Formats: sequence, structure tokens, C-alpha cells
Amino acid sequence: MPKSVPLLVIVVIALAGWLAWQQTRVEPFVVSGFIEADIARIGSRVGGRIAEVLVDEGSKVAKGQSLIRIDPFDLNAQLANAKSILAALESELARLTAGFRPEEIEQARALRDEAAATLDRLVAGPRPDEINIARELLKIEQANYDYAKTEYERLSRLREQAQAAPTELDNALREIKSAEAKVAEAQHRLDLLLEGTRKEEIAAARATLAKTQQALQLAEAGYRKEEIARAEAEVSAAKARVAAIEVQLDELTITSPCDCVVEAMDLEPGDIIAANAPSIALLDPSQMWVRAYVPEARLGEVQLGTEVPIGVDTFPKARFKSRITFVAREAEFTPRNVQTPEERSKQVFRIKATLDEGHDRLRVGMAADVHFDEVPAK
Repeated sequence: MPKSVPLLVIVVIALAGWLAWQQTRVEPFVVSGFIEADIARIGSRVGGRIAEVLVDEGSKVAKGQSLIRIDPFDLNAQLANAKSILAALESELARLTAGFRPEEIEQARALRDEAAATLDRLVAGPRPDEINIARELLKIEQANYDYAKTEYERLSRLREQAQAAPTELDNALREIKSAEAKVAEAQHRLDLLLEGTRKEEIAAARATLAKTQQALQLAEAGYRKEEIARAEAEVSAAKARVAAIEVQLDELTITSPCDCVVEAMDLEPGDIIAANAPSIALLDPSQMWVRAYVPEARLGEVQLGTEVPIGVDTFPKARFKSRITFVAREAEFTPRNVQTPEERSKQVFRIKATLDEGHDRLRVGMAADVHFDEVPAK
């Protein structure tokens, strides 16, 4: 028998054993992905020229720490103007709410009382004593007229006898005419008193009384509800304007929303940043996870909450604890950047393994392996 026959038999037996082992062995359950973390891209809602940059890339920052200050430009002047307008509107609202002063109400009441007294006087007409006085004055003026007339007649007779000068007769004639006019005036005054107050004057006095009475009622009632409501609305609008400017001033200082690390920033004092545009990228290293994809055939071996070791090339002998915190409910085709021991043509489910340790040693973007095959059996 040739010596090569036993060697061939050994090779055949070894090959058969290897094939049998390949068919019976269980593939290691390891999926690969990358370490990720929350990245906040923050900026200002107002924008403007940078006045001061307070941090550098890679700096660790605390929650609420100031990162960038923006020049206020004219916002301080706008705020001062808005506050002055608010103060004026609040003063006007206080005046309307308080109503008229007691002195103003008393003044309106006095005017009403004066108008009422005037109307009463006009309605009552002249007093009897006034009429009697007018009659007596008429009698006096009539007596003066009679005397002037008698004197004129006497001088006329003397003139005919050439015993009176012409000037004396002329003076007597003037006295008659003057006395006659005074008699007519006194008679007219008496007639007016006897006739009483004119209807037009009484009507005007009634209108004046009504106007002063209404003015008094308005003063006592205060300002209209509509006027107060409008003043309140104007005050509210002014307060909102002040608050909006104060918010804008607050937005001039960009602060950190968390205990983070400045991941990316390329800004210098004098640069212009746009409103509502991200200016700084902050990475939160307290929450890191591995995004990976599990083949459909192995999905049954993945349970939420399972502790799974994570390995990285940087620390080949180290394992970092993690927990499965997310398993997708919808399948997708294997992403091109994912490596698994399974065939790439099969569908996979995205998972998320949140790291419980290693935050100080691991970095975002590192390739990581999720070792399901190292999970202790229950």
C-alpha cells in the first residue's frame, strides 16, 4: 500500500470533521456600529455682531455658562423708550381708573347750581319792588318833562315881549327834548318789567342747566368702561413690547443648555452671526450610545434592558457596560457602513445600546462592537 494513502485518509477525515463543525457551530453574535451622543447646535434668536467669545473649542462648559456675547446695538435705547411709553400709559390708566378729582366734581356741581338759580330767576321774572321802582322813576321823569315844558312856555311868552334872550329859549327847548327822551326810556323799562322775561332767555337758561347737570353726572360717574378697557389694552401692549425687548437682550448672551463640551466653534469678536442660525455645536458626553443593526434572524435574542458589553479598537481588552434602550419596530436594509457576520442582503433592525460607563475614555465617532455573545446566560 502506498504511503500517501494514510495521509489522504487523514486529510479526508479532517476535512469531514471541519465541515461538520462548520455546520454545527454557532456564529458569534456581534454587531458593529459607531458611538454617538447628543449634539446641541445653539445660536441666538436675534443675531448681530459678536462682542466677546468666552470659550474655546474643546472647553468643558457648565449648564447656564455664558459662551458668546453679542453687541446690543440700539436695543438698550429701544428698551428705555418702551419703558417710558409704558410709564405714560400706566399713568393715563391710573387717571382713568381713579375718575375725576373731588374738586372737579364740586366745580361741576357749582356750575349746575348757578345755572339752576339763573333759570329760577328768569322764570320768576321781575320782582314787584322792581316794577314799583320803575313806575316811580317814570313819574319823576314825567315830572321833569312837565317842568321843562312849563319853563319853555314861560320863556316863549317873555321872548314875545322881548324880555328873554334867544339862547334861553333854545336851552329850554333842549331840556324839553331831553326830558321827553328820559320819559320814553323810563316807560320802556317799565313795559319790559311788566312783560316779564323773554321765552328765548328762559329756553337758553334751561339748556345751560341741562348741560351743566349732564357734566356733573359725567364727573360723578367717572370715565367710561370702554376708555378704561382701551387704556388697559394699551398698557398690556406696552408691557409686551418691553418684555419682547428684554428677551432680545437676554438672547444677546448665548449660554450652554447643559454640562457639555464645545465640539465646534469658529467665531471671533466682530463676526456677524445670523438670527436663528446655529453658531456653536455642543456635545453632551453624559449620554453616549452605540447605534447598530441586528439581522432579522437574531432579533429574538435582543431584549430591551439587557446589559451588553461594548468593545472598541482603541481599548481591545476592555469592555464597557451598556443597556439596550431601543429596538426599532420597522425593518430596513443593512446600511453600507455597518458590518455584521450575517449576509448584508438581509433586513436588519436598528438598536441603541446606551453606555453606562466609559464616558471619560470613549469618544463620539469611535467604531464599537456590541457583544451579544458575551451576555451571561440566564
